[in-house]
Amino acid sequence: MNKIIFLFFCLVFLFFIYALSEPFFVENKFYKYFSDEIPENFNHFKIVFLTDIHYGPFFSKKRLERLVEKVNKLEPDIILLGGDYVHRDPKYIAPCFDSLRNFRAKYGIYAVLGNHDHWEDAALTRKMILRSGFYLIDNEAYWVFVGKQRIKIGGVGDLWEDKQLFPSLVTDVKNKELFILVSHNPDYAEILKNEAALIDKADLMFSGHTHGGQITFFGLWAPLTASRYGQKYKTGRINIANMSVFVSNGIGTVTPPLRFFARPQIVITELVRK
Repeated sequence: MNKIIFLFFCLVFLFFIYALSEPFFVENKFYKYFSDEIPENFNHFKIVFLTDIHYGPFFSKKRLERLVEKVNKLEPDIILLGGDYVHRDPKYIAPCFDSLRNFRAKYGIYAVLGNHDHWEDAALTRKMILRSGFYLIDNEAYWVFVGKQRIKIGGVGDLWEDKQLFPSLVTDVKNKELFILVSHNPDYAEILKNEAALIDKADLMFSGHTHGGQITFFGLWAPLTASRYGQKYKTGRINIANMSVFVSNGIGTVTPPLRFFARPQIVITELVRK
């Protein structure tokens, strides 16, 4: 019996050592998106998506600066930011964006807010996004041009704390034009799914919020995903009707600052013209 108890405590100890370490092992998660709607000038266009940084008591300034360097080395064409920039206290918002403003992307950086940004200070977060030179795309959208060809990038407000005015984003999007959507919460895909005319307008959707479950049973199942749909939007690529949803594990953590088989991710998606 004593050996069994000793073994149990050894396993618990190893679990906590690994779970405390995993948040520092940021992986690059690569996808390719193939479509005949991708304009020729956007072939091999590189999208880098970051979300759920949760800069705060468990995430140091040096770690944030290393993240910015890591992203810039990828030489992204655009960077998409999926919200939840800080954790626990609005005092972290300004220092967070002091570092994030060093992101470099050829065709711009586009950002939405997440639920934590509303809980801390939505007005200050929006102010810092704009001051950093980023495009704020909470219920806004912008055309991106390469030469005379274009794609459109837009976002919706957080599903828990804001409005989602998606129809207004796509009024000028023609058939066969590529539209990329950012929604902090992947559950918004279920709302679009029930509106056939709307989901046909969105080609790709990037989301976070779930943290990949953060603490999982060896990556196979997560007791908590912050999604109403359980494991469906835990992580990875999910195809809903004609739309591809890319759900990232995010970068940071909420309390406790542990991850287990849900490594933090930088999502890199390459557009490939069929």
